[in-house]
Amino acid sequence: MSQSLFIGIDIGTSSIKVVAVDFAGEVLAVSNTPISLNVPFAGWCEQNPEDWWSATCASIRQALVNIDTPEIFGIGLSGQMHSLVALDVNHQVLRPSILWNDVRTKTEADSIIEIVGEDALRRFTGNPSLEGFTATKLMWMRSHEPALFDRLKHVLMPKDYIRLRLTGQIASDPSDASGTLLFDVANNRWSSEILSSLAFDPELFPNIFESSEIVGSVTSKASIETGLKEGIPVVTGGADNAMAALSAGVYTSGSLLISLGTSGTVVAPIRSATSDPETRIHLMRHAIPETWYLMGVVLSAGAALDWWRRSSGRVKFDQLILEADLTEAGSEGVTFLPYLTGERTPHADANARGVFFGIHSGIERPHMTRAVMEGVTFALNDSLGLIKNLDVNISEATVVGGGANSFIWLQMLSDVMNLPLRTLTPDDGAPLGGAMLASVGTG
Repeated sequence: MSQSLFIGIDIGTSSIKVVAVDFAGEVLAVSNTPISLNVPFAGWCEQNPEDWWSATCASIRQALVNIDTPEIFGIGLSGQMHSLVALDVNHQVLRPSILWNDVRTKTEADSIIEIVGEDALRRFTGNPSLEGFTATKLMWMRSHEPALFDRLKHVLMPKDYIRLRLTGQIASDPSDASGTLLFDVANNRWSSEILSSLAFDPELFPNIFESSEIVGSVTSKASIETGLKEGIPVVTGGADNAMAALSAGVYTSGSLLISLGTSGTVVAPIRSATSDPETRIHLMRHAIPETWYLMGVVLSAGAALDWWRRSSGRVKFDQLILEADLTEAGSEGVTFLPYLTGERTPHADANARGVFFGIHSGIERPHMTRAVMEGVTFALNDSLGLIKNLDVNISEATVVGGGANSFIWLQMLSDVMNLPLRTLTPDDGAPLGGAMLASVGTG
């Protein structure tokens, strides 16, 4: 007897993850295929979109290998935001994708502020001009690779490239488009005002569909490469943060998603396009209609604790956490600022750096460990404070990511934010959101 299911695919930075979910919402299979980063120069970070496709094919086959006669009713996609996929007229990749965490474009980010103006950026995009956003990468490509830029015909996000490979169709959704700095987040359209100011041809950018809309089906070529049956419907999907929030049930006002992974994010759904007057926090479209979310980003969350683990003798995480748990709150006066790779919220500064201060002769490793965890916690609370300043009332939060496995870290968050917290088991995140949208889109 065949098993009826939906597939969710997430194009992450470190791996391609696929989940298979049945009609009751039970996760039947999860697979991960790692992908590598290319760092040709300091501050650069790139990936080859062909590697995404190869890993997607491998992950799909791996997920389905132990499912008895799977019958797939739909596929949904999720992916890393901001990363530039540049295609020519024949849909061929022109250059490696410049990723979200690539900071080569400081000059271009500053140039956008000068050309467009901070007020217009806030009014149309709800976001500041930062190195991570797609618009800065396009500006860099036009300045530094003019011959390639002249051949540019299509600009896509990572998950949109995978949908193109699956279906042959070019499209995107509001949540991913929100991360380009070229999208009018309030009116759900590419901003003709911003595109005109920056002299970008509107034809470069894909048509926008809602995240649960069907945009194409698996082609015969993709069927051969993935093992999927030809003709399976594929929905538009969405940006990874929106999809992780959706899968965690965070899509109504009053709820909050805290992601405590390598980086940290705070995501708060809202019912109107409300932006911070100083654009210290991001405004994005959610993966469901007429819903937005405010998002704060801490670039080094779990990464800060991993750095400290490696720097303090490569002890096991469990040992560090136990030591921190036996240390009183406040870490004997030691404070840690977790700006190891710059910061996004509320201090949008790629040159910000981490600091320990308050160290004295009585300080030992457990105090330093707890200070790192407290520093990340207070950095996340900075974002919550900005959200509350916009009259968004939060009643509870859901915590996902590796840090959600630490009771002491959860208690810190709950104490500092003064919120009840819940966690998810299993935490299948963004690809589960893709599978959920596939179920909606296919009825």
